[in-house]
Amino acid sequence: METPTRVLIYEDNSDLRASLSQLLAGTQGLELVGALGNCMQATTDIARLTPDVILMDIDMPGITGIEGLRRIKKVAPQVNVVMLTVFEDNDRVFEAICAGADGYLLKKTPPAKLLDAISEVRLGGAPMTPAIARQVLRLFPRSKPMVTVPDESPANLSAREQEILGLLVEGYSYKMIAADRGISIDTVRSHIKKIYEKLHVRSMTEAVSKALRQGLT
Repeated sequence: METPTRVLIYEDNSDLRASLSQLLAGTQGLELVGALGNCMQATTDIARLTPDVILMDIDMPGITGIEGLRRIKKVAPQVNVVMLTVFEDNDRVFEAICAGADGYLLKKTPPAKLLDAISEVRLGGAPMTPAIARQVLRLFPRSKPMVTVPDESPANLSAREQEILGLLVEGYSYKMIAADRGISIDTVRSHIKKIYEKLHVRSMTEAVSKALRQGLT
């Protein structure tokens, strides 16, 4: 039997926290390990509850969700953190991405889409609402492409790796890339592992950020 994905919620709005808890607790394949009103004890919470995925509100009392995100990534970089917020402004999006957010969704995201996002981030994707994804693309000005030999990018990516990196930049999940390119998810994972190695990054967010800054796609 497949091990359920352990999810932790940080949300200071009690009504929303209760509705999210009910949604997650009633979903097969997920295990709600906690629903907390602030992230002031984030590092202790992580050690105690060992979540796989965290849904993190940005605007909370005590310390912000972005500061909580930084603390979590420092002690448990393998934990996927998806920011849940009412904010769409560039500064918050940029700050969250730089702090290591694995996804960024609006609180008005429909329940089914939220559940899809949890699955996607566990597969290595970076779930974002379309409005947020467009802002992310605008945050990083594309540099002029360097002159390169055929089938190579400035980071020595193969033609296939460049294709896949381009799809990641557009917000595709592993499943979507596999379907679009007609390859298996394992093959996608293999390509992305090589992309990470060549770009000297450790996460989807870092890879997309570097691709946009250096004009690699």
